[in-house]
Amino acid sequence: MDTKQKKVLVRIIIVFCLFVGLFIAEHMGGFAAPGMDAPEYRFFLLGIHLIPYLIIGYDILWKAVRNISHGQVFDENFLMVIATFGAFFVGEYLEAVAVMLFYQTGELFQSYAVGKSRRAISDMMNICPEYANLEADGVLTEVDPDDVEVGSVIVVKPGERVPLDGVVLEGTSLLDTTALTGESVPRNVTVGDEIISGCVNGSGILRVKVTKEFEDSTVAKILELVENAGSKKAKTENFITKFAKYYTPLVTIGAVLLAVLPPLITGESFGVWLEKACIFLVVSCPCALVISVPLGFFGGIGAASKKGVLVKGSNYLEAMSEVSTLVFDKTGTLTKGEFKVAGIYPQGCSEAELSELAAYGEVYSNHPIGEALKEAYGKTIAADRVTDAEEIAGHGIRVKVDGEEVLLGNEKLLRRENITYTTCEQAGTVVYVAREGQFIGSIVIADGIKEGAKDAIDLMRRAGVKAFVMLTGDRRAAAEAVATELGLTEVHAELLPGDKVSRVEELLGKKKGKEKLAFVGDGINDAPVLTRADIGIAMGSMGSDAAIEAADIVLMDDDVKKIATVVEISRKTLTIVKQNIIFALGVKILVLVLGALGMATMWEAVFADVGVSVLAILNAMRVLKMK
Repeated sequence: MDTKQKKVLVRIIIVFCLFVGLFIAEHMGGFAAPGMDAPEYRFFLLGIHLIPYLIIGYDILWKAVRNISHGQVFDENFLMVIATFGAFFVGEYLEAVAVMLFYQTGELFQSYAVGKSRRAISDMMNICPEYANLEADGVLTEVDPDDVEVGSVIVVKPGERVPLDGVVLEGTSLLDTTALTGESVPRNVTVGDEIISGCVNGSGILRVKVTKEFEDSTVAKILELVENAGSKKAKTENFITKFAKYYTPLVTIGAVLLAVLPPLITGESFGVWLEKACIFLVVSCPCALVISVPLGFFGGIGAASKKGVLVKGSNYLEAMSEVSTLVFDKTGTLTKGEFKVAGIYPQGCSEAELSELAAYGEVYSNHPIGEALKEAYGKTIAADRVTDAEEIAGHGIRVKVDGEEVLLGNEKLLRRENITYTTCEQAGTVVYVAREGQFIGSIVIADGIKEGAKDAIDLMRRAGVKAFVMLTGDRRAAAEAVATELGLTEVHAELLPGDKVSRVEELLGKKKGKEKLAFVGDGINDAPVLTRADIGIAMGSMGSDAAIEAADIVLMDDDVKKIATVVEISRKTLTIVKQNIIFALGVKILVLVLGALGMATMWEAVFADVGVSVLAILNAMRVLKMK
C-alpha cells in the first residue's frame, strides 16, 4: 500500500469512528438539546455531520468543481456530490456521510486492486538497468547505458543486471531470466553466447561486447511495449466507455424528472421525491462498470506478463479468446533453428569438394543454413577466392569461386536456371549445388523439432483452437515430416516470403463469425505476415527486431506452450468481465426500479453502488491468481 492509499485509509478509519459515534448518538437521543428551536437544531445537526463529511469527501468535492470548470460535468464525482447534497437537503445527514464514506472505501479498493495489477506488470519495468560498467584501457567506469556505443566492452558483475544486449567475450555464469521469461531456472552462458539486457548475472564476472545500442536493446523494447499496453483498448472497454458517456447524463436527467414531475402531478411533498431522486443518483453511478472492466483486462495483461508473455493491449488479449486458427512459421518457431549438416551427397565430385564449394558459396551469409555449411567444412575460408556474390530471394545464392559460377539453393533455383538435377528425398532442408551450369550434388541440413512443440499443439487444441497451419519456404518433404510429427492440420511448403501473406489472406477469408487467426513467427520475413494476421505473435528472445515490432504479443522465452497460456488467460479475463457487467447492471437496474417506486432506502442504494463496485473489483482481481 503506497503513501496516498495509507492517507485515504486513515481518513476512512477516522470518519468511520465518527460515523459510528453519530449513529449511536442519533439512535439514543444524544443530540437532544433543550431550548433549541427546530431551525437551530437542524443547523446544529448539519454542522455536526459536515465535519466527517468534509474529512472524507473534500477531494471528491474539489474534483467535481474542477471537472465542471473544465466542462466535464457528468462523472461519478458529480453524482456523489449531488446525491449527498440532496440527502443533506432532505435531512438525511447520516446517510449523506455514509454515501461518501463507502464511496471512498470503494475507491480505496479500486486503487489497491489497480496497484496490484500494475505491480504484476511493473515487475517488467524493474528490468531497466541504472548503469553499465564500461571498460576502457583496463579501467571500469559506471556510465548511463544510453552512452555506451556498439562494439564497446562492458563488465557485468555478479548480482548486477545486464544493461545491454551483447556477446560474452570472457567468463562463465548463470543468468536469472525470471523478469523476462517468467522461468525460474537460470540459463548457463559462456564465451560466444549472446545475452540480452534485463537478465540478472548470477555467479561469475562477464566481459561482454555490446551488439545493440540501448534504444534498440531488448530491455528498451520491452519497456516501450509495457508502457503502450494500456493505450489499445478492447471492444468491451470501448463499449463501456461509450455507455458511461451517455448513461450518466441520462440518469441525471431522470433523477431531476423524478424529483419534479411526481410532486407536480400528485401533489405529494417535494422532499419525499427529492430523497427518491438522491437514491436514484447514488445507484446510477457507473463505477462498477468503468472500474472493473478495464481492471479485468489490466489484470489479464499482468497475469500474462508474470508468465513471460507481453500483450501490447487489451484488444489483443480479447482477440486471443476468439482464436480458432493458429498459423506457424516453421524454422525457429516449431523447430530449433539450429541447423546441422545431416548428409552430403556428391554427384561427379568428392564430398570434400562439394562441402568446400558450399562453404565458400555461403562465405558472406549470416543465415543459419550458411553457418551450418561453413561449420561442416571446418576449415579457414579465404574470402578473396569469392567474387560477385548475389542473393536470389526465395531461391538461393549465385557466386563465383575461383572464377567459376556456383549456385546454391533450392529446387526452384535449379529449375529457373534450367539445370538438370537429382531430387534428394531425405527429410530436412536440402541445398542443391551446381557449378558452371552442372549439378554436382546436394547437402541435407537437419533442423530438429523444438522440445515441447508437440505438447504445445496438444495444449492449444485442448484450449479450443481448431486448426493448426504451418507455412514454410522449406521443401515439402521436410515440412510434411514436421507437420505429421506435431499433428498439424495443414501445411504449405516451398513458399516465397510474399506467398506467406497470400496464404494468410486465404485463411482469413475462410473464417466464420468472430473467429480470429493468429500467426506465430520469429524472422524478419515474418513481419508482413504478423501485421496481416488478426493477432501476430513473435518470439522475443531469439526473434528479429522487425518481428517483435510488428507483433501484437511477444513470447519472451520462445516457448510456444505459452500461447495456450495466453488463450486460457484471455478467456478467463473475458468471462470475468462479462460476469461483472451482468452483475453490476442487474443489481443497479433492480435497485433503480425499487428506488423510483419508493421501495429502496439510501443504504440499499449505497450497497448497489459501492458494494457492487467492491465485489466486481475483487472478482476482476481473480485473473491475477490464475495458475
